Amino acid sequence: MLTLRYASVRGAKHRYYRQPRQDAARAAVHEASGSIVFAVADGVSSATSAELGAVEACRSAVEHLLRLLSQGQDPPDFRDVAGAVAQRLRRLAQRRLNKEEPEPAEVAGLYATTLVAGVVRPDPAGPVVSLCRIGDSGAWVLDPSRTTTPTGGYHPLFDPKTDPDALIVENDVSPLPRIPDPLPVAHTRLAAHEALLIGTDGFGDPLGDGDGQVGALFAHHLAQPPTPLWFAHLVDFTRETFDDDRTLLAIWPRATGAPR
Repeated sequence: MLTLRYASVRGAKHRYYRQPRQDAARAAVHEASGSIVFAVADGVSSATSAELGAVEACRSAVEHLLRLLSQGQDPPDFRDVAGAVAQRLRRLAQRRLNKEEPEPAEVAGLYATTLVAGVVRPDPAGPVVSLCRIGDSGAWVLDPSRTTTPTGGYHPLFDPKTDPDALIVENDVSPLPRIPDPLPVAHTRLAAHEALLIGTDGFGDPLGDGDGQVGALFAHHLAQPPTPLWFAHLVDFTRETFDDDRTLLAIWPRATGAPR
């Protein structure tokens, strides 16, 4: 049994300029298996309809994951999922541009977006997590009992956004509709006291290594599933110089009889 929370909020910059949030999130239950499928996306700010690209990427990813699970694929073929999402963005560009074969750069110019998508399957030995990533959004396993470690209890499931040893930090993002080869995929199992976190860089950047105030805040409040309203309040935290849209999705193992 699993507990899910997610929230997506506008950053200070988009609030100030009255612009739409460019992050999106979506999740659904696969009734036959009891699995949760999810997607989190961050529309690239240079795209003219980034908010729509993020929404459609999440919608397409969740729909395709549900379809693959119903066909017996567990774990699902994530390259197939990524291809379905990229095709959805191309079809949107076809209609928008009235063009049969839009160039990849034209699709990206309209709808470029990052994506983390995956599935959490209940299992007697602990929920099994499988997920993929395109772009620079992130995924972590949080162990609240290890807040005194150098990582604050946060174990990243993908390589960091930037190399901590690099002399020059690059901010280039390689988003959909481009699909990286190889496609980054991760698998893990959640212990009873752990939580899976999926977040855009509006959450991941201020989190950093997890050893600061933001990491301590979330490790404390996410040790158990908070109420949906309190979870949204937490995601809407303020930290100076971090004004990006912010999206976080969290999944916990749930003991029988525990609150939803």
